Amino acid sequence: MKRTINDVTAELVGKLWESFLDRVSYARQFNELLKRRKGKMVIDHIGFRTLNTHTGEQPEGILSIRHIFESLGYVPAGKYKFHRKKLKAIHFEPGVEGLPKIFISQLEVSQLPPWVQPLFAEALSNTPYLLSDTGIELLNRLGKDRQLTHEAADALVHELFNYFRRPWNPPKKDTILQLNDVSHYAAWVLLHGNAPSHFASLVNEQNISEWPDLKTTCQAMQDAGIPMKKKIEGTMENVLLQTATLAVKEDVTVKDDGAFMEIPWTYGYLELIQRGYDKDHHEVLFQNFLEDQERHLYQMTMTLEN
Repeated sequence: MKRTINDVTAELVGKLWESFLDRVSYARQFNELLKRRKGKMVIDHIGFRTLNTHTGEQPEGILSIRHIFESLGYVPAGKYKFHRKKLKAIHFEPGVEGLPKIFISQLEVSQLPPWVQPLFAEALSNTPYLLSDTGIELLNRLGKDRQLTHEAADALVHELFNYFRRPWNPPKKDTILQLNDVSHYAAWVLLHGNAPSHFASLVNEQNISEWPDLKTTCQAMQDAGIPMKKKIEGTMENVLLQTATLAVKEDVTVKDDGAFMEIPWTYGYLELIQRGYDKDHHEVLFQNFLEDQERHLYQMTMTLEN
């Protein structure tokens, strides 16, 4: 029996979401709240962070994630710039309804101070490409034929899921601490690599009468003990409202004096998003993102400790 490109993509998204729930307790708590009220979890988008610099055998920057999703039928839909943070981003739309958008940003490493450039070279230069020759062949075949056999689809999903992790060796502790003073985004990517930085839940589709909007949803989450960003970004006049849980911390492996050790560091957060109707198409929800609002959400992985 054949499985379509959309089947494969949906299965990959499902596995990434389950892994994210395992790692991000606040997302797991919210998911359980929805289930108890017979609500619906609809993933609006998945966020990824990248470094626009030489990363060994892996493609650089946005391309490292982009080439996977374009092979799965996604198309570019919007570009964004965050000058103060030295970031660029692009979001991709799926080929069919029911799949999340993909939001990929990249840090322009060349714009950071000259003294940090060797730190990236040392940490990233020997990075392997995590897809095997078989995985590459299957991905190309899926993009061309739009379907695979059941067994081939299973093999590809396994390889793709394995791609979304840190591909390089654990970085040095001193490297992380030095980079974090310049860009917490850079330190985060060195620690977490290709893993999703966040998933976003679409409040419009959760179908809970007591939580008709973002404000009531956030209040319910706070009442349940989920730590939240203090401010909701945007207004409905801007056709977009966004906020998020705080980022969880987890122990990450680093290298120190030739030995491996673990240190606590922020990982991911759950974003909540409410979309208004497009000003030009009053019966269609606004599907893009607003740079000023996104800029604030990058701060969710920054804490006083790191």
